Amino acid sequence: MSINPSIARVVRLFATRFGKSPGIIVAAPGRVNLIGEHTDYNDGFVLPMALERRTLLVGSKAEDKQVVLHSLTTGESAEFSLRDELRRGEPGWANYVLGVVAGFRRLGIPVPGFNVLIDSDVPLGGGLSSSAALEVATATFLESLTGHKLDPVQKALLCQKAEHEFAGVPCGIMDQFTSVMARKDHLLLLDCRSQETRFIPVSDPSLAVLIINTNVRHKLADGEYAKRHAECEEAAHQLKVKALRDATPKLLQTHADKLSPQIFRRARHVISENSRTVLAAELFSASQWENVGELMYQSHDSLRDDYEVSCRELDTVVDIAHNIGVEGGVFGCRMTGGGFGGCAVALIRESNTASISRRILDDYECATKILPMLFASRPGEGTAVLLS
Repeated sequence: MSINPSIARVVRLFATRFGKSPGIIVAAPGRVNLIGEHTDYNDGFVLPMALERRTLLVGSKAEDKQVVLHSLTTGESAEFSLRDELRRGEPGWANYVLGVVAGFRRLGIPVPGFNVLIDSDVPLGGGLSSSAALEVATATFLESLTGHKLDPVQKALLCQKAEHEFAGVPCGIMDQFTSVMARKDHLLLLDCRSQETRFIPVSDPSLAVLIINTNVRHKLADGEYAKRHAECEEAAHQLKVKALRDATPKLLQTHADKLSPQIFRRARHVISENSRTVLAAELFSASQWENVGELMYQSHDSLRDDYEVSCRELDTVVDIAHNIGVEGGVFGCRMTGGGFGGCAVALIRESNTASISRRILDDYECATKILPMLFASRPGEGTAVLLS
């Protein structure tokens, strides 16, 4: 398995800091969602893949009940005692580890003290699930440390609960499920209601996924997410369905005069996005890349116009990608994640990666005066134990 950052470098740094070689090395990936946005909390479908970028935990058991963490990514350290009640604190990233430790203890699994060095090349704050990668890597580390292996679904849900309780983020299940269960060269079609998964093979080496971080996050994002969630619940209530996953275009049109224009648009996005996501999975299976790309552009238009969670910077990236077109190697592009900044994702021809990246970087910087961050990835694998 190819791991970046370098394992050998982190092992050496661990030995220097803690005075001995590590006994456990684990990794867990970030993820990008190719289509299916704002559908997860509506009991819908999502189609993510694991990135080839990962969070690495290198560690060993400690003789006392102390936990010592050090992040090479932030340069910060954290320490807490397992003799005390576990509480949220600073630095903020340590809460993801705390929450997972608390989850293991809640299951009655004794957790000894441990020392851990953390490194990651998953971009922070870009909507690529760096937090889920840390949670899942921690859970995988604790499985090795305690000798108690969890069921994959149980493990993903434990990590989701850690983020809810210790980070205060009411995330859906997509991030943790992908980091736990992903397979190399496969997408993961996830039914967020039943938690059923289906692996979609994408083995064509001529295809790549390009992630474009706008390096922008608008401050109104957090409040707007909660507002969208409430608007979807209102729409489901008005349509008399359990969740918008159960609504159809015909049902929505029948109730159009009873919904405000804004609520109507929110529901139209979720209903249409669920259909696009299921269809995209079938088109990926059939290697119909141009048709998948059209669905990605439709998804972005819907997120921009009906759900209103895009922003000028994301729209600029998608416009540049559309102008490059299939002739230049871009099949499709859309915003990914919650919106109001963060990342866009493009489906591209691998041989055109360098020229596409340069064009997007230059045109985006010219239009926004902001330097984006770009990288390409194939569908990666889920969490793994590298040494135990």
